[in-house]
Amino acid sequence: MRSAKPFELCIVVDDDEDILLAARMLLRQLFAEVVTTQAPQEALDLMATRTPDAILLDANFARGATDGAEGFRWLGRMIERDPEAVIVLITAHGGVQTAVAAMKHGATDFVSKPWSNERLLATVRTAAALRNSRRATTVEKGKVAAIAGAHSETPLLGQSPGIARVLSLIERAAPTDANVLILGENGTGKELVARELHRLSARASGVMLSVDLGAIAENLFDSELFGHVKGAFTDARGDRIGRLQAADGGTLFLDEVGNLPLHLQPKLLTALEQRQVTPVGANRPVPIDVRVVSATNLPPDQLSDERRFRQDLLFRLNTVEIELPPLRERREDIPLLLDTFIAAYSRKYGKPARGLPPAVLAELTAYDWPGNVRALRHAAERAVILADGTSFSLGDFPLPRAAAPAVVAPARTNPVEAAPGDLNLDRAERQLIETALKKHAFNISNAAAELGLTRGTLYRRMEKHGL
Repeated sequence: MRSAKPFELCIVVDDDEDILLAARMLLRQLFAEVVTTQAPQEALDLMATRTPDAILLDANFARGATDGAEGFRWLGRMIERDPEAVIVLITAHGGVQTAVAAMKHGATDFVSKPWSNERLLATVRTAAALRNSRRATTVEKGKVAAIAGAHSETPLLGQSPGIARVLSLIERAAPTDANVLILGENGTGKELVARELHRLSARASGVMLSVDLGAIAENLFDSELFGHVKGAFTDARGDRIGRLQAADGGTLFLDEVGNLPLHLQPKLLTALEQRQVTPVGANRPVPIDVRVVSATNLPPDQLSDERRFRQDLLFRLNTVEIELPPLRERREDIPLLLDTFIAAYSRKYGKPARGLPPAVLAELTAYDWPGNVRALRHAAERAVILADGTSFSLGDFPLPRAAAPAVVAPARTNPVEAAPGDLNLDRAERQLIETALKKHAFNISNAAAELGLTRGTLYRRMEKHGL
């Protein structure tokens, strides 16, 4: 039996059939399905019914074209179709200017032809992980506004004192260039805070570039963040811009910064202190002008441990610190969140409006929601899809069921071995995942590593079990 793939769908658009074949064969190890086409319109049409984890898009289609204009035009149309689409531009005419232009047009990253297989896999894996992260967050501001019938001022929903404090900090910190560190458990909405900080800042017209530090391989760290020049190492067939330089003039969002290995932290600290980077193989540093917003799910006691995280880097990152409360500490927001999510998914799936009985709402409000707002949103989506009748029941929501009472075997004359434990695979898998998450304080990367899963696979199995 083949092992499960980390991601579901990748679309590759290129005018060269050989490139499509090579990409399809290579990316099959990451995606359950790789769709290739020479026609950008076909990819755009497919996006109307499918949500790809990543899209690879050629920069030039017309014979002899080298300016990337056609690729940028299709890039814009794809992002217009799906604002959260993660698109990696493919070009045979790579370089810093092309990369910067691609980022400004909304691309997540770019790869040059001919590519290194390792580099392409790393780039696409990071892009798909970013898409999954975006997909797992709370409904975006524009969608909430459409449902609410008004222009939402913020994508963070809630009227609790905890959310009021967060919104106040965002309002005061956003107009400045101060670095911000966002703390909170998985699923609390840290990326939403980062996007709101960028939207309200003086850099809003610039790019906001997200980097999941937990998804970058250690041997690619320098090249990914700082870039490299042609010939810097075996597979460096062209200049590559780093993420820090690509975010120049905008905001750099460092997600999962707490997962950055201790021995790599000084490199990030030096770049932030000197406000310049030196691409691998280059002789001269390149100045950068970025505002850094970071996020981590590490609890404060682990973050302040020198054996886990450098304190000088922490001081550099947390000029302003924003801590997002878990959903169990702002239960009064659950009814509003449920109303919003149910309305959103009812509209998305064409389902009729259903009532939420007070008894069901009370049970949902009393639940601790270990996965926070992300888990609540997934539960609402499942309920909308599976519910039957005119109102929701508690069974429509994937809450853990109480354990069945133990069955005591009747006394026997002859001694027998004790009855085996619960052998239900679903329950056993859920228990293993819960144990790993609690052991690692809900650090997804560490829990996934111990379970032998990718982060994306762990997220999907958490969704399956309502964690």
